[in-house]
Amino acid sequence: MVSTATKIGNFDFDNCLMNAAGVYCMTREELAEIDASLAGSFVTKTGTLEARDGNPEPRYADTLLGSINSMGLPNKGFDYYLDYVTELQNQPNSKNHFLSLVGLSPAETHTILKQVEASDYTGLVELNLSCPNVPGKPQIAYDFETTTEILTEVFSYYTKPLGVKLPPYFDIVHFDQAAAVFNQFPLTFVNCVNSIGNGLVIDDETVLIRPKNGFGGIGGDYIKPTALANVHAFYQRLNPSIQIIGTGGVKSGRDAFEHILCGASMVQIGTALHQEGPAIFERITNELKAIMSEKGYEKIEDFRGKLNYIEA
Repeated sequence: MVSTATKIGNFDFDNCLMNAAGVYCMTREELAEIDASLAGSFVTKTGTLEARDGNPEPRYADTLLGSINSMGLPNKGFDYYLDYVTELQNQPNSKNHFLSLVGLSPAETHTILKQVEASDYTGLVELNLSCPNVPGKPQIAYDFETTTEILTEVFSYYTKPLGVKLPPYFDIVHFDQAAAVFNQFPLTFVNCVNSIGNGLVIDDETVLIRPKNGFGGIGGDYIKPTALANVHAFYQRLNPSIQIIGTGGVKSGRDAFEHILCGASMVQIGTALHQEGPAIFERITNELKAIMSEKGYEKIEDFRGKLNYIEA
């Protein structure tokens, strides 16, 4: 019997597929749709200390090979999402979930995490170190010194399961440096990757989105090779106790299979979920199971991380 069940830390999931933060996760109603689907879990919209309207419209556009967006972190405030996941965890037979959050400054991040630490929520938290679409704010995870400072302080008080959402890295030395930082801390997982920042897509003579004169994060087919490289690079470099969630360019069972082959324990779907809706989880799960069955794999651990190289 082929199974796509998986684990992240001490948490079990019936299916390794879920949404990516930012898609189908703004409201309780959207999250409930994901929860009712074949997805193994959901992650909430990245919540900030206060609710945010985000950037002006149009701020998302589908493109020939994926999408471009500059959302500006619209969300209902982290309390909204914390209340919901806490409510769900107390229901019988509830799935395990991920709470995504970030502060607009290190001080805000610590304020939020301290409130989560003091709360009744015992599930997984994803600290988003890869918000590329807030004007004037750099991506935290590209600054290794700041990342180290933030995580050092976080783990001085935070005792619950915590992972980080990462932007894509593009240089081998940056994989080495980033892994050296993350290996210092008791992280439960890393999530690779957020969108590739500051792309530009043009229709005729005009940009597709309004914020930042059209510059935005690129998702979909464009980013799968970059996402796979990041998943595998960190699989090779991180402590085995730090698991990997693969995100980027997943729209078929084959795409999910490749993320797992590169080392992902769980796989998130973003652009394709936005385009197809929650029914996508059933389709991709069936496609993934068909590939596994054809290859004789009964569970994802049979092939996770077992990417083949071409020998010299």
